[in-house]
Amino acid sequence: MPLSPLSALSPLDGRYAAKTDKLRPILSEAGFMHHRVKVEIAWLQALAQAGFAEIKPFSPSAAALLDKLAAEFSENDAERIKEIEAVTNHDVKAVEYWLKEKVKDVPELVAASEFIHFACTSEDINNTSHGMMLKAARDTVLLPALDAVTTRLTELAHAHAALPMLSRTHGQPASPSTLGKEIANVVARLRRAQKRIAAVEILGKMNGAVGNYNAHLSAYPDFDWESFSRAVIEQRLGLVFNPYTIQIEPHDYMAELFDAVARANTILLDLNRDIWGYISLGYFKQRTKAGEIGSSTMPHKVNPIDFENSEGNIGMANAVLKHLAEKLPVSRWQRDLTDSTVLRNIGVAFGYAILAYDSCLRGLNKLEVNPQRLAEDLDATWEVLAEPVQTVMRRYGVENPYEQLKELTRGKGISREGLQEFINGLAIPQSAKDQLLAMTPANYIGRAEKLAREI
Repeated sequence: MPLSPLSALSPLDGRYAAKTDKLRPILSEAGFMHHRVKVEIAWLQALAQAGFAEIKPFSPSAAALLDKLAAEFSENDAERIKEIEAVTNHDVKAVEYWLKEKVKDVPELVAASEFIHFACTSEDINNTSHGMMLKAARDTVLLPALDAVTTRLTELAHAHAALPMLSRTHGQPASPSTLGKEIANVVARLRRAQKRIAAVEILGKMNGAVGNYNAHLSAYPDFDWESFSRAVIEQRLGLVFNPYTIQIEPHDYMAELFDAVARANTILLDLNRDIWGYISLGYFKQRTKAGEIGSSTMPHKVNPIDFENSEGNIGMANAVLKHLAEKLPVSRWQRDLTDSTVLRNIGVAFGYAILAYDSCLRGLNKLEVNPQRLAEDLDATWEVLAEPVQTVMRRYGVENPYEQLKELTRGKGISREGLQEFINGLAIPQSAKDQLLAMTPANYIGRAEKLAREI
């Protein structure tokens, strides 16, 4: 069966292929090859400028060709590398041979061709490629997608800052808030999580077979390879140099990054479930689209499928992210190969995360608040004012205030009239009575509106 969106095993490349397009140039197999090419060329160009007698600085035309190979890497180039790999059975060596093949008509590059991959172990190329891939995917795809969700939530928080809403703790009526304030809580959490993701330093190493520059020093024992390697990593590749490694870069930063993304995802999962519940309560309606069907048998249904889809994809993303974070920092002795196959699933983890963000944003954009339903819930729960009444009673020294309100309201509820009758009978100043009598579940919101507007 030919590969197509209908025959793909993964929904990321099948049903949801269009939604993960932005990740493909970065985290696909071809994307991995492209970044390997960039690293090999950056290393070669740096060697040509290092002052070695055996490799001279390249002419402008030769340098331009190398830049073009790095910038214009195509799917045909990736296919050619796969053809070479079919013979070598080694993916990094195939990239080296492809580069030598591409420069075979340029004498000065042919003369320098044995400096392609000079003193490098495959992991020097792979770890830096993975670092560049992760940095690009994080900064250009994942964080912007997450920020789009946060931006929409901020708009909703401001728009509904003053709209009273019954809170629920343990699923039971609790002191009121506003819809905007409860959304603002999520915004604050997500912003902090986004900063954690953005702050992770993406590391790289180019120090040879076991991290000691053994081969480098055998050829040029008096050269400062550590400074040279740092310059390539930081100035040419845009990563942060890691001076202490085994054959592999230890992947601790990857674990930190994947954990940070998973924590942000968990915040969104929490939001998805809350919004789902508020839709169930009728606090939100969902805008319908002509032609859509909510149930194959119940014509009235408008299901919260976007939030359900987001929740499910967060589960998939976090399952992979957590495995990556737990597995990648562990290597037998100076290296084993278990990390290699696992690292090929970074695109899977990020792909499911992107699907989750897209679904959540789509759901948020369909929401319509139902103020009448929120008001009905508030007006049916006057017992939530037992909290301020007993608190004011404490201020004025009334005996057993909490216990009195517990006896009056717990498990029974209370009407407006019943509560006001109780307040009028209290031995407290009239001004305090007037303050309590003016309270309703809808206006007992503390600083909720202010907090929502300030987010």
